[in-house]
Amino acid sequence: MKLRVLLSLALLPAFPAFAAGTSKPTPQSSTTPAVSAVTPAPVAGFTHVRTLGRISEYTLDANGLQVLVLPEHSAPVATFMVTYRVGSRNEVTGTTGATHLLEHLMFKGTPNFNREKGNSVDQLLERVGARYNATTWLDRTNYYANLGKDHLDAYVAIESDRMRNLWLREDDRRPEMTVVRNEFEIGENNPIQALDKEINAAAFVAHPYHHPTIGWRSDIENVSIEKLREFYDTFYWPDNATVTIIGDIVPAEALALVKKHYGDIPKSPAPIPQLYTEEPAQSGPRRVVVKRAGRLGVVGIAYKTPEARHPDMPALQVLGTLLTSGKNSRLFRALTDKNLTMSAAADIGFFHDPSLTTIYASLAPGATHDKVEKITLAELDRVKTDGVTDAEVASAVSQLLAASAYARDGAFAIASTLNEYISSGDWTLYVTFDEALQKVTADDVKRVAAAYLNEDQSTTGWFIPIMSEKSAE
Repeated sequence: MKLRVLLSLALLPAFPAFAAGTSKPTPQSSTTPAVSAVTPAPVAGFTHVRTLGRISEYTLDANGLQVLVLPEHSAPVATFMVTYRVGSRNEVTGTTGATHLLEHLMFKGTPNFNREKGNSVDQLLERVGARYNATTWLDRTNYYANLGKDHLDAYVAIESDRMRNLWLREDDRRPEMTVVRNEFEIGENNPIQALDKEINAAAFVAHPYHHPTIGWRSDIENVSIEKLREFYDTFYWPDNATVTIIGDIVPAEALALVKKHYGDIPKSPAPIPQLYTEEPAQSGPRRVVVKRAGRLGVVGIAYKTPEARHPDMPALQVLGTLLTSGKNSRLFRALTDKNLTMSAAADIGFFHDPSLTTIYASLAPGATHDKVEKITLAELDRVKTDGVTDAEVASAVSQLLAASAYARDGAFAIASTLNEYISSGDWTLYVTFDEALQKVTADDVKRVAAAYLNEDQSTTGWFIPIMSEKSAE
């Protein structure tokens, strides 16, 4: 599971919304980049969809599997990643956390590849020194390996096999449930994660972003293996997945490998269920308070903001950066530099559907929640009324572009970043988003601040630490 962690907003292009995670508006870039000079690989059985920024998109004709291919010859390795378009967004009460628990069970084997035979996915990848794992988030689940290119065939064979032939057994569910429950408890003991969960639950009353990705404890403990099998049989199909292959590869050979191992898997026998629930308009500010063991308080202020594909998203990213990133940021100077907070950070929701932009302030010893909240709101109001400077925008854009470049260093980094854009509903944002950032102006930042930092669309949370006698020592 990918847990929400607080990063400087300058890191968000790499993993939008913490990585990150709807109706389709106009893409935020006002101009479409020129199609790359990369020549599409002519492989029978595939339809070439488009090539953008050296990434070529294909559809496997037999079953609708989306395939993205990018040659990257800096090292003799390759990253293979499959992204399923299913996450906690697709869960309901009773099955919250099912996507994540199923992710754990995906490593338990199939009749063809399992630990008893000595050819499970873990055994293969550990033998060859691969980097591998899986993560679950609001809009997607992904499985990946970064390995020597000579071992790609063996890994794709196992990955494709568990798409449809997974063992789903009660004897595996029970011990994995306890592992997931432990992860849940770790999050409960983290002040910001605990507050974040309560803010989201209050901000969303209808949309399933209300649920934490890890699920509610009672659902984790009680979901049946039959429900997990139903979930698997609903969403784990080639026409609900994207395969990404990046590295020291020949595109035609990589596509042939995909066809060899995925070509015989049928598409879903029924249409993949699409979420139609929309969050109703919020009609006033909401507040939550979390009181738990801890040492320092936290203030979180969240506002409803649009989906990742919305044309205002680049300006929102710039806004968050100039508010919280670095010693020249607005909230550092207003709070941290005055010993009122230990840090301030912004989480700009970068998801398939409209989500939240949240400002978090971790209180310094002796600071009060009320004072930190009032100063934070005053700084946000100042941006809405007085705007920001061109120099602030230029600095924020430079930080965002630098983070984006660092996040594209090597095949695995590229695949991980691209995964978040896939889950947002448009992988081409990986190519166009940096260009859109460079077009953001001071007027754009003032406009989006005024449009979205609206009290009636806000949810404010306080984490109030309760000091036990032991923790006070």
